[in-house]
Amino acid sequence: MKNEGKKLIWKEYQKEIADNKYYYVRSCVRQNFFPGAETTFLRIMREVLEKDIYENPSHTTCTGIGYHSDIVPLDTAMTVVARQFAIMTESGYENLTPSCITSFGLYTEILDTWHHFPEVEQKIRGLLKKATGREFQIPKNLSHASDLIFKFRKEIAQKAKYTLINKNTGKPLKVVDHIGCHYAKMFPHKGVGGAEYPYVLAGMIEEWGGEVIDYPERRHCCGFGFRQYLVQANRGFSIACSQKKFESMAGYEPDMIITNCPGCPMFLDRWQYAISEMEGKVYGPDGKPIPVFTFEEVAGLVLGYDPWDIGLQVHQVNTEPLLDKIGITYDPEKKYNNKFGKSMGKPVIPESLCEAHGIL
Repeated sequence: MKNEGKKLIWKEYQKEIADNKYYYVRSCVRQNFFPGAETTFLRIMREVLEKDIYENPSHTTCTGIGYHSDIVPLDTAMTVVARQFAIMTESGYENLTPSCITSFGLYTEILDTWHHFPEVEQKIRGLLKKATGREFQIPKNLSHASDLIFKFRKEIAQKAKYTLINKNTGKPLKVVDHIGCHYAKMFPHKGVGGAEYPYVLAGMIEEWGGEVIDYPERRHCCGFGFRQYLVQANRGFSIACSQKKFESMAGYEPDMIITNCPGCPMFLDRWQYAISEMEGKVYGPDGKPIPVFTFEEVAGLVLGYDPWDIGLQVHQVNTEPLLDKIGITYDPEKKYNNKFGKSMGKPVIPESLCEAHGIL
């Protein structure tokens, strides 16, 4: 009875994720922070999983950051999102898959608003029609890109070249998962596992051989929080949020961090550099910083994609120590080459991180 009861409760934390035919909308910030992540995702969906996933070059930002920063009015945000829905409809798709956690949260908020206040939806339909002449259908299914990789994690495992196992010890890598706040905290029932037991990243880690690390500040904000960083005077609070997480996880000696939000990996990666310069501290095992990855990058690595093809050279914290633990082959001389094979020049590595990586 106890097991049956647990299974019944766990059903409440599941979500419907469409099987195929996805309309994909990119993230305005992910393309700048980690530009290889989205192309890696599309490559996996199309080439490995053989799914029908389409993106229209006419789609725009969802305005999410502007909306949450009190710059873009709600009616404007809803009209811009309605245009996204219209382009999806015109393209012949019903299942919307955003790359960005903030977009996912904003789409969810707007759809929930229209559900409870249909007169608002009619108002926005009128504004969209007047501004663009377009009409739209409500998405049949709304799932974040990480939901799709989670849904097909077993298929990826079956085709994987590598696992999240330390080849030197034979033990699972210790992995910290970080869930973007707008994925499950705003509307818990819209994320796999909800806000209390988010499993979308943990499921990937376990399926691909890693060990999920639980620690006191596991669900604490990464430090982005829009107003925490966009307002320059608040940036001290931003870095303090990240440092609180690092201090909390350090004792568990994690090998890597995996995230599903565009902003979270950038801040968890860059703030490690900043703290190392300010205080000379690093938080990973063996006196090294902790490499930070997006879920797309991790999926690409286990499938055997070249680390430089998926964009790991743009990370502030070197990813090579993690690649070596897994046993992933790579050419260090090609790290900073462009797509034509020519060197773009090596960046100056911060002194503290040089020392941590044994480069000095």
